[in-house]
Amino acid sequence: MTTAWWKKSTVYQIYPKSFNDTTGNGVGDIPGIIEKLDYIKKLGVDVIWLSPVYDSPQEDNGYDIRNYRMIDELFGSMEDMDRLLAEAHSRDLKIVMDLVVNHTSDEHPWFVESKSSKDNPYRDYYIWKDGKADGGPPTNWRSIFSGSAWKYDEQTGQYYLHLFAEKQPDLNWENPKMRKDVYNMMNFWLDKGIDGFRMDVINFISKDQAYPDGGVKSGEKYGDPGPYFVNGPRIHEFLQEMHGEVLSGRDVMTVGEMPGAEPEDATVYTDPDNQELDMIFTFEHMSLDEEGEDKWNIKPLDLRNLKENFEKWQTSLHGTGWNSLYWNNHDQPRIVSRFGDDGKYREKSAKMLATCLHMMQGTPYIYQGEEIGMTNVHFEDLNDYQDIETLNMYKEKSELGWSHERIMEAIYTKGRDNARTPMQWDDSKNSGFTEGTPWLPVNDNYKSINAESALQNKDSIFYYYQKLISLRKGWDIITSGSFKLLMRESLNVFAYQRENSEGILVVLCNFSNEEQRLEEEITTNIKNASPLISNENNFKYRELQPFEGSVYYIPKE
Repeated sequence: MTTAWWKKSTVYQIYPKSFNDTTGNGVGDIPGIIEKLDYIKKLGVDVIWLSPVYDSPQEDNGYDIRNYRMIDELFGSMEDMDRLLAEAHSRDLKIVMDLVVNHTSDEHPWFVESKSSKDNPYRDYYIWKDGKADGGPPTNWRSIFSGSAWKYDEQTGQYYLHLFAEKQPDLNWENPKMRKDVYNMMNFWLDKGIDGFRMDVINFISKDQAYPDGGVKSGEKYGDPGPYFVNGPRIHEFLQEMHGEVLSGRDVMTVGEMPGAEPEDATVYTDPDNQELDMIFTFEHMSLDEEGEDKWNIKPLDLRNLKENFEKWQTSLHGTGWNSLYWNNHDQPRIVSRFGDDGKYREKSAKMLATCLHMMQGTPYIYQGEEIGMTNVHFEDLNDYQDIETLNMYKEKSELGWSHERIMEAIYTKGRDNARTPMQWDDSKNSGFTEGTPWLPVNDNYKSINAESALQNKDSIFYYYQKLISLRKGWDIITSGSFKLLMRESLNVFAYQRENSEGILVVLCNFSNEEQRLEEEITTNIKNASPLISNENNFKYRELQPFEGSVYYIPKE
């Protein structure tokens, strides 16, 4: 095991639009992040992952980039960005930026040129195809944001591919000149002093050049294109080329967002010998409460599935690759509302969920507000929602006959705006986020759930996260130990042990609001041990209290 700095690091993700507004326009900005750097430093994290702040029409909240080398005036200026880098580095905080190179905005100069004529030098920077004989789209592919993945262009009489929104045309990675321009842009940012990249849907960049139709499920209008772009035929070649052209010789961190990647894929992507990426984001554990691969068709979580999924990733990558660990991000609902209890046991279940995740091997990610236990939001009016995925889904599911009530319940549970409501700083107007009208309404519970009150309470979720982060730095067993699942068949207890040559960590997490009995072997092992960390004062050793999360260390003789 090499001791790369990111193996003992914890990352804090900032969604700039919702973090802290200094101008009163209702949108967070880079000076607002600078204002809160001491808060982030106090938490104890090492790295800030900044969601996109590049120039963008904001069709998909900045994941539609118009100019990769310019800061969007919504967030500030390049001078502000330079100051953020300097201020963060002076506090020993690293900055990782989002890299969005599967697609651009349709307002990017490359695409403006590309669509101007078939013989334009930039035409091949994007994926253009003739329609089928009947004039319909080249394939039956469904966009991830609903509808067809192809958009017809009247001027040139061809279709372009957009796996996401119509205003997000996919780049053509088969074009070496386009790739070179992307690498030059990456080098521009690394030369400026950023500390790495989080790469948006990076395993989508290589498409099957045959472009076959996808299979169509019963009741669906479009085909599934996943088999033809997820972990595509040239993906490893492209990532290795990127590593050689950009990352080689630089002490930076890379994490690839990779929906549909299996552990065997991740082992290849993150094996240091392959020189591709340091770690990847996986999605399997985030879809275990879905029926039939439809994010909006919700079913109760079976904890056994969650345990076995983590076991698979922890054991598969141990010693070869590296895991990223997360419950929340800008695309995921709040975990305390999802797998915890955001009512009576909000604080306790938030600490339990943190315990469960942070004792595993990998680099943990904390999403803004997670450290104070922010919850999902229930906007009664659909017009209060801003997320393009949510709004497109409402239209599509309505056409399929879903009731308004069923769709809204799905949005309350899984909608991306749950994560995007403004950060709750204090109990003043708009939770201290802005003096203006926030771009997305603040969650009504900000009076009781906010950073100011968390900092004043020594038993708060904030200080619990602070301790977890500190333990990771000090205890090698957390970063290097093996993983073994315990109490596999329990419906309510997630228990596992980590082991190295010096000792064993026993991690015990109760995902229910009732006492849970432990197996005899576990109680025997821990009865003479003191908890390394726990959210419970009333230890019973034979039982776990509701939503208890406790970790015991047993040294070897």
